Amino acid sequence: MLSILLAAAPLISFACASFEGNLNYHSPSRRHKGLGIDVPKVAKRSLVKRATPWDPTQLNFTHGVASGDPYSRSVILWTRIAPSSEHNRSNVTVSGNVAFYNHDTEKYIKASPNPICVDYRIGTDSNFTIVADHGQAYTTSDIDFTVKIEARNLTPFTQYYYQFNVCGSSNKSPLGRTKTSPDENDEVSKIGLAVFSCSNWQNGYFNVYGNAARKDNVDFFVHLGDYIYESAKGKLGQDPRATNPSREIVTLYDYRTRIGQYRSDPDLRLAHQDFAWIPTWDDHEVANNGYRDGFSNMNNTEQSFLKYGGVSVDSRKMNAVRAYFEWMPIRQVNMDDNLRIWRNFKMGKLFDLIMLDTRNYDRSITTLDWNDDYIEDLKDDASRSLMGSLQENWFYNQLSKSHERGATWRIIGNQIIFSRMNNSAVYSNWLNADQWDGYTANRNRTLHHLYNNKIPNTAFLAGDSHANWVSDLVWLDETPYDQATGAGAIGVEFAGTAVSSSGYGAGRSIANSSDRSAALVRDNRELQWTEGYYRGYYELYISPEELNAQYFGSPSVASRNPFDISLANFTVKAGANHLQRSNGTVVATDGHVESGALQRGPTIPTNLTLNTLTGKWNVTGFEKMFVTYA
Repeated sequence: MLSILLAAAPLISFACASFEGNLNYHSPSRRHKGLGIDVPKVAKRSLVKRATPWDPTQLNFTHGVASGDPYSRSVILWTRIAPSSEHNRSNVTVSGNVAFYNHDTEKYIKASPNPICVDYRIGTDSNFTIVADHGQAYTTSDIDFTVKIEARNLTPFTQYYYQFNVCGSSNKSPLGRTKTSPDENDEVSKIGLAVFSCSNWQNGYFNVYGNAARKDNVDFFVHLGDYIYESAKGKLGQDPRATNPSREIVTLYDYRTRIGQYRSDPDLRLAHQDFAWIPTWDDHEVANNGYRDGFSNMNNTEQSFLKYGGVSVDSRKMNAVRAYFEWMPIRQVNMDDNLRIWRNFKMGKLFDLIMLDTRNYDRSITTLDWNDDYIEDLKDDASRSLMGSLQENWFYNQLSKSHERGATWRIIGNQIIFSRMNNSAVYSNWLNADQWDGYTANRNRTLHHLYNNKIPNTAFLAGDSHANWVSDLVWLDETPYDQATGAGAIGVEFAGTAVSSSGYGAGRSIANSSDRSAALVRDNRELQWTEGYYRGYYELYISPEELNAQYFGSPSVASRNPFDISLANFTVKAGANHLQRSNGTVVATDGHVESGALQRGPTIPTNLTLNTLTGKWNVTGFEKMFVTYA
């Protein structure tokens, strides 16, 4: 027996090395084994059970490939290789004196009797004439058969191709394309970002992902959250966008299955295959209106615990976070902090991209649909924070360090609208307390840091609201502000509409939606343009001289289509700290916008639409925006 164990030891050691290469085995904590997956035990399991190795012909790359979190010398590569698209159906909550992610018995999850081995390679051409990095990794059911590796030894700001294959076989994944970031001290002439948020499967098709990918104009894709939604709608096999599972998701199986369903959308899969992503989460990756201790429909009470079948707030959040890190091509920047997603990307001397978590990390209580009056009373309380003290101080430090190192721009990827917004023209309550408006002290501290330290060229990016908003970044009531010139502003805010979620223009005509937009710009001094009809995204082009934002919409997400309509363009000159004006009007497309309303300037609808498959322009219209259900 001893001789068998001694003979097996080198095999276990080699296997552990291949398991360690898959970053998903490190989550949630690399340094605290009791909180994570016991890799030696997983490696030993296949030897003890002496299982028959997988037949490569029975395995599939079920959800394509993806890449993300680009650094100057490395990038994250992702795939899933499995015998089927299905996920383990165990819904039992782990309890008692066991590791967080216990896999010892089938009570929790069906253990893979044998790991699946994949090789990967990355090179500067699609034929891999020169291979920059290559390696091998294992995966098992413990991590839903996902593979996430860090490709290293790469060259800054360089396009690469990558591919996985099942070890010792010709079973290959689709060919992926990715890109590294510049080195932090590189002089860069221009970088393009495509910015997305709020993709709701049941509402419609993810056309805008495919449109941006086929146009192929930008360097990186940025996602500001609500990549999935937890709610359910429709009947599988009957409704084309029915959700799977057919219930509100709470368990690990649920979250894995829902993300897997989203990744079956061909336009989302194309976007992941061809671009490196830099994502953060919002609330719906876990549940609606999340904060530190709960959600709008779930809290830390016995009643809530029983309602959700014995799943607590903490368990639900852990299930969602684990599935997110398994499936997204993202780095876990602090292996001792599995809720940390906030991080910074230094894009040469051009800009810092500071990605925040204003939702799940350490957020004070938000509006929960029953406590609106209470939150309105609390909104000015100095103790309230969207981020918690640790992240908030890190954020201010990053702003200062970026300015001190000589970066031209600071681009802030956050979930929710930063600017003060009077919504009374479209909603019953003027205040949306789930945005920065509900955390006035936190916003004031941020503005104080920017103004007091004279930090210029800051642009906030936002999603969440399912509408387009473009504003000067102003500390109203504290700093003089000239609406006509923009003088007094310290930066700008570009907030984007949803990929498919509905906003204030839902169920209305384009004209009626634009009337509502006009009322909003009338009631908000710093708001220069808003638009609520189209689903879409925007492209941000950053150069040392200026920042240009180009907004695009999909005329309908009720069907899969390749149509892309230009809505508006805006420019910010370096050092100006506000949107560029011409005769008091922000510079938009030929002085006008396609939809919505400008603070000053006309709205001229044309319906002139680009077919991103053919490259041809035409006037295109659709009768409905969203998928409908019987």
